[in-house]
Amino acid sequence: MEDVRDRLRDPAAARDILDLDGLNPHVQDVVLNTPGARELLANLADYATLPAGPRRIAIGCAGGKHRASGLTELLARAVRARGRQVDVEHLHIHLPRVLNAPDNPHTTRPKQEATR
Repeated sequence: MEDVRDRLRDPAAARDILDLDGLNPHVQDVVLNTPGARELLANLADYATLPAGPRRIAIGCAGGKHRASGLTELLARAVRARGRQVDVEHLHIHLPRVLNAPDNPHTTRPKQEATR
């Protein structure tokens, strides 16, 4: 499991991707160009392709709409390029985007945009 909330800044600050998700190539570019993302992606791809590597990798962030889904798509592409079969499942990509992060994530849930 990889929690990227503290490792990668939230790309949703880029107003042009607010209504997009990590399946969109533009969002993937924004995520990939976030400081630290390329190194994280390379490390995860190396780990995923070890002979006794993991059967599953879970990537999470505050809402699952930009960082987690974009990085997951990029990782799947990198692992497939190394000749491995990859199945991707996005659990939260369809949910409304998170508007703000809670002060204490253990006691409060982030507010989400109302469905239009």
